[in-house]
Formats: sequence, structure tokens, C-alpha cells
Amino acid sequence: MAKAEQPTTHFGNETVPESEKAGRVQGVFTSVASKYDVMNDVMSVGIHRIWKEAMMDWLAPRGGQQLLDVAGGTGDISFKFLGRAGHGHATVCDITESMLVEGRKRAEAESMSDSLDWVVGDAMALPFPDNSFDVYTISFGIRNVTRPQEALNEAYRVLRPGGRLMVLEFSQLPNPMMQKAYDLYSFNVIPQMGKMIANDRDSYQYLVESIRKFPDQDTFLGMVKQAGFHNASYRNLTMGVAALHSGWKI
Repeated sequence: MAKAEQPTTHFGNETVPESEKAGRVQGVFTSVASKYDVMNDVMSVGIHRIWKEAMMDWLAPRGGQQLLDVAGGTGDISFKFLGRAGHGHATVCDITESMLVEGRKRAEAESMSDSLDWVVGDAMALPFPDNSFDVYTISFGIRNVTRPQEALNEAYRVLRPGGRLMVLEFSQLPNPMMQKAYDLYSFNVIPQMGKMIANDRDSYQYLVESIRKFPDQDTFLGMVKQAGFHNASYRNLTMGVAALHSGWKI
């Protein structure tokens, strides 16, 4: 009997067996964990902070809400959410334990420790019961998931009825000339920054390539709807360099 062909996916510009991707992504983020926050500031010239505040503005956290922040890494979104909500609870879930370790070291983690949990888990098979959370966020993480549709399906499963999905991710500029200029910056500058600051060019080369492999805004909106979310929509940030996608479990 012929051996079944193993399904493949992309790891940046490389084609790899699906079974390998999660481990390789873990390797990338284990490598960059200690410099991750610094590199975010340098790569985006601090604009990622504005994008995350725009995410919170649209999300409008309310007191007492339960947040699940998937691929939450060093806790950026959870800290902002709790700060806006005033009181509530956030669970930071990430496949890479070293990212969570870095998050726990942050001053905000200590001051909010009673309102925070840190859980190692896979976005495609979340270790939580159905209908557990009021809000699900994933920020610059879903493009690293082996099968993003499964992650969206899981988001729908763990949200309570009336719950909100919010995805912040790099996206595509609608103007081809602007996209070309952005690509020149991304491919020529960001890996070099990774080499200088994090001593890791290859990981940042992968991160740049992964952005180009991610679906455009409308395609991803279709995936959000396919997972079952209603009133789904998106907003471009910085002309489409990043985008926010929102949906509701009704």
C-alpha cells in the first residue's frame, strides 16, 4: 500500500510538513524571547504600541470580564486589557514557555498577579472548557499557527455566547507601490536588526516571510465568519500594515 502523503504548510518561504511547524515556531520564539519586546519597539519604531491601544479602544474592556490572550507571550495585551477594565481576569496562553517566563518578569505582572494566569497551550487545541471566556485576543500570533482556521474554531468554542474575538495581525497594503516599499524595508532592514539586537537574523527573516504568507484582510475576514462569528469586520491600521479583525459569538 502506498504511504499517505503528509500534509505540508509554510514556514516562512519554506515548505515543511505540518507536524514540524509548531516545533519550529517554538524554536524561533524561544530564541528571541529575551529580546522580543525590545525588537517590537525597534522594528515598528514604537507603532505597535499605538496599534495595541487602537485594539483596546475598539475592544472597550469592561470590569469583571474574563480574557483569554492566545499567543500572548510576554503579556502586553493582557496588561493593557486589565488596565482598561479596572478589574477582571486575564489568562495568557502561549505555546512557548520561555515567552511566558519573560512576561512574568515584567513589573506589570507583579502588580497584577492576582488577576493573571500563565498557561502553556496550543491555539489549535486550547486546554480550556467550552464557553469559558468573555473575550479572546490574539496579537501578531495567528500567522504562526499551523492551521489558523482551527485556531479560530477553537476561539469560537471557548468563548461564551456574547463573547468577542479580536485579532491584531500584520496585513497587506492595498497600494502595490507602498507594499513594494514596505517589503524592501521588511526584508532588508528587519533581519539585520534581529542580527544586531537579538543576535538572531534567521528568526527575524522567518517573521518577515510569515507576514507575506498570511491571507489579506478580506480573505481572513472570510475565515473569521467560517468559524461561526457574527458581525465580523476589520479595520486597517497604518494604511494596512496591520489590521484588526473583530467578531462576536451570538
